[in-house]
Amino acid sequence: MSKKLDNLGVSAFCESMAMMVQSGITTDEAIGLLQSGNAAADGILSAGLAVMKEKVDAGEGLSAAMKESGIFPSYCLQMVAAGEESGRLEDTLFRLSHYYADQKTISEKLRSAVTYPAAMLVLIIAVLLVMLLMVLPAFTEVYENLTGSLAASTYGYIRWAYVICWVALIVMVVIAAALIIGLILWNAGKKDVVEKVLRGNRLCAQILDNMGMFRFTSALGTFLASGEMQDEAMEKAIPMTDCAAVEKKLERCQKSMAEGHSIAQAAFDEGLFEPVYGRMLLAGERSGNLENVLARLTDLLRENGGHLVDRLVGIVDPLLSGVLMVTVGLSLLSVMLPLIGMMNSVA
Repeated sequence: MSKKLDNLGVSAFCESMAMMVQSGITTDEAIGLLQSGNAAADGILSAGLAVMKEKVDAGEGLSAAMKESGIFPSYCLQMVAAGEESGRLEDTLFRLSHYYADQKTISEKLRSAVTYPAAMLVLIIAVLLVMLLMVLPAFTEVYENLTGSLAASTYGYIRWAYVICWVALIVMVVIAAALIIGLILWNAGKKDVVEKVLRGNRLCAQILDNMGMFRFTSALGTFLASGEMQDEAMEKAIPMTDCAAVEKKLERCQKSMAEGHSIAQAAFDEGLFEPVYGRMLLAGERSGNLENVLARLTDLLRENGGHLVDRLVGIVDPLLSGVLMVTVGLSLLSVMLPLIGMMNSVA
């Protein structure tokens, strides 16, 4: 099957499976119950459950059945397989449910952060086109009818109005084109190119790093909960960051761990987290509560990521609105000045 479940679908499946496993229901019975509940649906999950039911009835494990269905992401499959091997399937499924629910929330947050400025850009471009194609020509025609021909001073005012609108329009079109090109490159798998450009802005760099660390801590905590050793969990969690700059830091931590340092000590020495969080991670490791601390850090990183995105939108929104108001205001002022001069002359 080529289509995959979205983050919300994976989260719902994992949570449902976890609750049934927790209740003592066997894997084949749990899949059968989910299949009967989706019998009337004709979607990705119902087709996947049919394949899974066939495989578990043949004696295969949950992770193998999920893989055969082809509807789950590779990370989910790795985690379920690790949970089965360690006998901690229930905990693993619950963590996966939270992980994909968080991914859904963050994706929607980022999408809204991009959609609103994009809508503002379209609005600004539309208003500027109306100014250039309808409003300014209308004023020009009125002045020509009143005076027979535009005086030099009047023409100067009109010319400045056209210049202001054209400059603003060109800038807005360039920004819109950059957004479209960036989106195309991102979807084409060339995220590193887009990241290099975004890192030119400090706030964007902070958002990228925060999102990368969020994905890492969430993956690391889930791998550890599934019974993986620290070095193995670290190795498998690094590719989940989807952020080149964060991966380089984590690779240095991995080298430090190879030299004998614990994962918390390596993270503290490398400065992966703020000092207070780094010490919290050290304390959690020494007390045997590393998984709980990682879960808390994941929540903090998710909240911080949301705040950073809101901060970016809070900067971009007034900036774009200001450009629109200033451009339109100056243009209208430029075309109104000759009319004010005419009225003063008549008076």
